[in-house]
Amino acid sequence: MTHEALRVIRDEHASLSAMLQSLLQMVRRGPEPDGKDEHERFFDVLRAMLFYIDEFPEKHHHPKESNLLFPRLARAAPQVLPVIEQLEREHMSGEMRVRELVHLLMAWEYLGETRRAAFEDEAVRYVAFYREHMRLEESELLPVAERVLEAQDWRALNAAFATNQDPLNHRIPRDPLFDRLFTRIVMLAPAPVGLGDT
Repeated sequence: MTHEALRVIRDEHASLSAMLQSLLQMVRRGPEPDGKDEHERFFDVLRAMLFYIDEFPEKHHHPKESNLLFPRLARAAPQVLPVIEQLEREHMSGEMRVRELVHLLMAWEYLGETRRAAFEDEAVRYVAFYREHMRLEESELLPVAERVLEAQDWRALNAAFATNQDPLNHRIPRDPLFDRLFTRIVMLAPAPVGLGDT
């Protein structure tokens, strides 16, 4: 039996993985050399992608894992506590890391090519960090949760995660507040997230 909370977590990880892949593709490609409009659009979509990461996973996805899933799992399966503690440390540093990336991006945009490498290097490190974070959750915690959590735990988790409205998940109605952000990212970002050129 697949629990709704686990489906939501995996769906949100898939959306975030696609976003991270598109972000790296854009970074590798860089801004188009000709045309001020193309240059501005490049930085605009990267800012929108980083805003999505800061606004949705950091403010909606992680808090529910930290406040609802992890405590139940720590009680039911104390052997996974070291993994939970590592993931919690990563959750706590997440917002700061995204904001640092935004700062490095703005330095590149406003101060020029001499700041490009710093952003690119940190973006590559950040994507690797995030992918490993999600892999650890999916391989070390979610299978344990499926085995050890009780029906009342799943009722609470399913109800809480069902309220998540990931703006990049096409299976659920999108919160109108995210329409502009969604449109901006999808129209300009490369696949797998968007319709732009790779």
